[in-house]
Amino acid sequence: MPVKTCGGLPAVQTLTEENIFVMTSERAVSQDIRPLRIAILNLMPTKVATETQLLRLIGNTPLQVETTFLCTATYQSQNTQLSYLKTFYQTFADVQSQQFDGLLVTGAPVETKEFAEVQYWEELTKILAWAETNVYASLFICWGAQAALHTYYGLEKHPLKKKLFGIFPHSVLQPKNKLVRGFDDTFFAPHSRHTTVFTEDVHAIEDLEVLSVSKEAGLYLAASKDGRKVFVTGHSEYDDLTLDNEYRRDLEAGKNPSLPRNYYPDNDSSRAPTVCWRSHANLLFSNWLNYFVYQETPFDIEKLPEKTKARQPCNF
Repeated sequence: MPVKTCGGLPAVQTLTEENIFVMTSERAVSQDIRPLRIAILNLMPTKVATETQLLRLIGNTPLQVETTFLCTATYQSQNTQLSYLKTFYQTFADVQSQQFDGLLVTGAPVETKEFAEVQYWEELTKILAWAETNVYASLFICWGAQAALHTYYGLEKHPLKKKLFGIFPHSVLQPKNKLVRGFDDTFFAPHSRHTTVFTEDVHAIEDLEVLSVSKEAGLYLAASKDGRKVFVTGHSEYDDLTLDNEYRRDLEAGKNPSLPRNYYPDNDSSRAPTVCWRSHANLLFSNWLNYFVYQETPFDIEKLPEKTKARQPCNF
């Protein structure tokens, strides 16, 4: 089934060439079905690449999904032209009176800063507060997950001694949870971050369940017990060469980066990496969209039930 998005979005051509079913808004209105409305707050500097990665996964499900890309109003990405953002993106002010079945919040290259030091932090906390009543289910990625865990539950992020960078094996702790349905006992996912949230801190929150961890990478997947908040600390959406691009960017900048772990065959950066996380990524997104959004959200999107309240004081 298709993912519905703007016809001129650059990702559309790439996804069409990959045989991902992308439907234009004009065609979708002729179908007698209500698509899922998913808002995507894209905080990544590489807007087009992230759009493509997320739409590829969203479009590989048996559901029609209408996506709305959001950007911050208080900070404009230096890597994306304003004309592009005005064409394909909206801000919180444009959508705050609307309801959505789902919200995706990406990572962002700001994790070494304190939360309050991030230029758009106040705007982000307003969006997270709005999501409590205007969004049925939310999925947060990497720094987005850290920010949401801090905002909703007061959890802190902690600096790592060394950047966590590479592909790491993970274990499933709650195999009966529908979010990990179909996962192998051990699966792989990319990570690229300088900070972490301690697994024991998440365990201490009554409203949260830890679903997957890694011996090397720590906490990977957690969710609220009502399933309406999902936190992913890694980047399952990454393409085959995303880590390679990050490594070479830092190398050219003179940062002397370490090779991404478990990525290049025989740790030889001249060889193309072998993708070992794609099937897990597709399962994660299809399970979330099917079991946590489509099967649960009301048909009348304006009648969203109230979310389970966080057990810790929120920082709204």
